[in-house]
This record gives sequence, C-alpha cells and structure tokens, in this order.
Amino acid sequence: MGIFGRKRRTEGGSAGRHAAPEADDTIEDEAYDEEDGPELSDVSDGPFDVADFEDDGIPRIDLGSVKVPVPDGSQVQVEMDPETGGVRAVHVVTEQGQITVSAYAAPRSGGLWREVSSELADQLRADGAKVTIGRGAWGLEISAIVGDVALRFVGIDRPRWMLRGVIAGPQSEAAAAVEVLREIVRRTIVDRGDAPMPVRTPLTITLPEAVAEHIAAQQQQG
Repeated sequence: MGIFGRKRRTEGGSAGRHAAPEADDTIEDEAYDEEDGPELSDVSDGPFDVADFEDDGIPRIDLGSVKVPVPDGSQVQVEMDPETGGVRAVHVVTEQGQITVSAYAAPRSGGLWREVSSELADQLRADGAKVTIGRGAWGLEISAIVGDVALRFVGIDRPRWMLRGVIAGPQSEAAAAVEVLREIVRRTIVDRGDAPMPVRTPLTITLPEAVAEHIAAQQQQG
C-alpha cells in the first residue's frame, strides 16, 4: 500500500463532484420500480457493520467511519478541502481506476440509496453524461460516461447507514473496474457510531496518525 500526497481535486473529477446531494424532491428513474433493490437483511456477505464483523485478516486503511481494503499494487490518495483544511475524501487508486467509498447516516428502514441514486442520475445527465441504470450485486447501479472517463456507482442500504462506492477510470477498463469496485465495497467495514445525526450526514473521515503526519509535513513544506 502506498501513501502519497494531498490532492486539491479528484482525478476524473466527475466522481468527486457528484457527492450525495442535499435533501431535495426525489425523482424516481423509470427503470427502477418498487421491486428493485435488496431488503436490508439480504446483504449478508458485506459490506459489514463494525458490530457484526469478525476479523478476517484482510489489510484495511482505518478511516474512522469506514475501514477500506487496499488491494496489492494500489495506492491511497487523500483529497484535502482547500477551504477548511480538512479531509474531503480518501481514494484508493488501482490500475482500473480511482475508487472512493463514502458512508452516510441513513434511516433504520433503509431506502436512502434509492433517493440519492435518482438525484445522482439526474445530476450526471445535467452535466452531459451518458447514463445507464442497471442491477448489480446489491441492486441498483449507475454507469456513466463523462468525456473519456467511465464511472460506476453502487450503493448499499443498511440500518442507520448507507455506503456508496464509485470508480472513475478509462473506458477501456470499465468492465474490469466494476468488479474491483464491488470487491472493495464488499469488504468495507462501516462504523456508524451511536450519536444521532440527520439523514444524509456524511460520516466523519479520520486519517491514521502516520498519514496525518505525512500530510502535515507536506503542508508545512508547501
């Protein structure tokens, strides 16, 4: 696992711009009806809530709210917020593309990914992307082409949290990229915490001490 510098914005920036939208009127996509998507209890092979997880020996980077596996040969990239100086996102950079995994507070009953995915698809189309909606390991998935970049979004609803994963990479790697994304998302652990928070609130990212010290040193030099 390699750790390298800070970033001002995401490579293949479409993935970085399309964060979970603010609360708004939900626009359902006609390709997604009431029967789509798994029940919460159907998601049994990951991603896992920290309370249900048993150690499997897989190396993960501990980001506080999420613990994300880092495949051999990949690197971890930290994206800083230039306005606040805080962490905006942490990306796992693989040969197939850049993967970002984010967790959000959600209702106990689930259903947040249905709302967010509709808004996300509309936002992508408004940005000129070619959007395709299909089904994958956890139900609804969104594929999009923005210029030369292929994007794939997946989302998983669990009680009190939603996990969203996206990979951005070259179109030539799109077929392989989705499997890499699914495997990382499947092995991710979410630590929602017990504190009440509004639905859609991003769960806080904290960096491992060694990574935080590395970035602080870079900021001092810069």
